[in-house]
Amino acid sequence: MSVSFVRVDDRMIHGLITTRWGKERPCDGIIAVNDKAANNKILKEAYQAAAEGKKTFVWTMEHFLKVQDKVLKSDTRYFLITKSPLDMKKILVDEGFKPSDVKVVNVGPGNDRPGAIKLGDNQSFTQEEGDAFEAIEKAGYTVDFALLPDQRIGEWSKFKSKFGY
Repeated sequence: MSVSFVRVDDRMIHGLITTRWGKERPCDGIIAVNDKAANNKILKEAYQAAAEGKKTFVWTMEHFLKVQDKVLKSDTRYFLITKSPLDMKKILVDEGFKPSDVKVVNVGPGNDRPGAIKLGDNQSFTQEEGDAFEAIEKAGYTVDFALLPDQRIGEWSKFKSKFGY
């Protein structure tokens, strides 16, 4: 298994990823896909420091797509994280990346913003992001909203009507 956990988290890599989720799911390393962070040395270093000694990569979308086959063939068990649902949709739906045998996309924090629909504490998403969740679900994944393993508010099916589905 090379990808053991798939998550959308607007903070990407932080202590709760490595401490709480790392205990729930096998993880030797983290791959974060975000163009802005990958192209910003200070952000990249901050994310790598937050990973607390785990093998950590912060890649652009373009780089991830180039090396995705290597990721799948790796013996390292990675968490695959994107900052936005749109990036996860691009990876899983548009590009057809199959993250090993993972069929659940975990969704963590989403900042409250103008026009965002609040689903739970620190979990607000725009219509465009809702469209991405719908596409991910239609591609065969369960979209599960949980800040932490014991702070789960439900699956996409519970919230999709708020986005017109």
